[in-house]
Amino acid sequence: MKHKVWCAALAGASMLMTACVGNDGPAVPTKNVLFFLGDGMGITTMTAARIYQVGEDGELTMDQLPETAFVHTYSADGQVTDSAPSMAAYMTGVKMNNEVISMSANTVATNPATGAAYHTNFDSTCPSTNGTPVETLLEQMKAAGYGTGVVSTARITHATPATTYSHVCHRDAENTIAAALVPGGAGYNTKLGDGVDVILGGGRSYFTPKASGGLRNDARNLITELQSQKYTYAADKAAFDKLPVDGTKIVGLFTSSHMAYELDRDTSKEPSLAEMTTKAIDALAAKKKGFFLMVEGGRIDHALHATNARRALQDTVAFDDAIKVALTKMQAVDPGLKNTLIVVTADHDHTLQMNGYAQRTGKTEAGKPGVLGVVKNYVDGKPSVDVDGNPYTILGFGNGPRRLPTRGPISDAELESKEFLQEAVVPLSSETHGGGDVFLGAQGLGAENFSGSLTNNEVFGLIKKSIGL
Repeated sequence: MKHKVWCAALAGASMLMTACVGNDGPAVPTKNVLFFLGDGMGITTMTAARIYQVGEDGELTMDQLPETAFVHTYSADGQVTDSAPSMAAYMTGVKMNNEVISMSANTVATNPATGAAYHTNFDSTCPSTNGTPVETLLEQMKAAGYGTGVVSTARITHATPATTYSHVCHRDAENTIAAALVPGGAGYNTKLGDGVDVILGGGRSYFTPKASGGLRNDARNLITELQSQKYTYAADKAAFDKLPVDGTKIVGLFTSSHMAYELDRDTSKEPSLAEMTTKAIDALAAKKKGFFLMVEGGRIDHALHATNARRALQDTVAFDDAIKVALTKMQAVDPGLKNTLIVVTADHDHTLQMNGYAQRTGKTEAGKPGVLGVVKNYVDGKPSVDVDGNPYTILGFGNGPRRLPTRGPISDAELESKEFLQEAVVPLSSETHGGGDVFLGAQGLGAENFSGSLTNNEVFGLIKKSIGL
């Protein structure tokens, strides 16, 4: 027979207390945190995605979040951060060095003796003299009894999701990172208790041995091990649709590496980010207690590194769709979001820029490239030209793989193509991150705590303050 559970509506800091208390067990948490991270989604990317999707007068879902702030993203050793320390700062409250995953500030990403990264074929052994693990928000919430989930369109072992559940000296040690997710196995992160409840994304190769086409050097099949730990597994869209949402543990690894860009996604093979977010919320809400869910739009960053604006903007729209569905779902779970905090931000900027004095373009449609097009002057609508008399595009990059020594006419068909690469000023094999501030938006419980200019590591404490953790 089940005992009654009662909730104490104690006044204090204008919040209900964090947990309901059962007379035969530990406290049951009642708050929810949904943390959305658009990887590489700088403010220019947000602006361009808005124009691309709904025109200059329109609004994305993230534009409508009631509380906003700017976030400084520099790392402990870099003016320009990579994803590992920036996301880790959000998740731990600690500024750390580039390429380090949720370790103390004194951890270095390369071995001082050799200069090499701490990994060999994606494995890592970090000596005890090189820093110590720093507890993450997911770990703290798991310890407090919350449900937990991690969702990404990148590899689930990639830097952003990895910072929530693992601790390594170098982000490339993805075999080691994968092992941290498997309860009872070698390398398991025991801070995760019985395991992360929902795991959805790409990166199957780091869970399977080389003999079966994976990348693991230890011959372990971590997928089989997860299944033995009562996870229901999905490898494709059909199996994803059948994953239970009854509060039991689920894992979906839909691709060997990163999931497809939204423009390229086969809807019969891979779920969208919005679909994965919906599944995660349903599965976690079924546990009838509070939960933490991290959702990453991981491929925004990859398209920007390639100077492929169209794919980057479409993935930003897909990320925004996930935010929209989450707001709708959570309003049904928790009307008014009285016990739910939703935070949307980015880990870093890129070198994407908007050029010239273009007239308004409206949204991108067939035969109308919009913000992907060339600059047409706002006075007469004629193409603006460079010093040699040639047109140039509205969007460009500070650096990247496409350097044009001679610029010439560009057709709308070229500009609308998902393969078109925007021009870069400085020729590099891959575009770099930028150091600009990023947007943060918040809604729900404690959202008023987020305002002004923040450093990324301050966000960790504000989330905890908001839910009374």
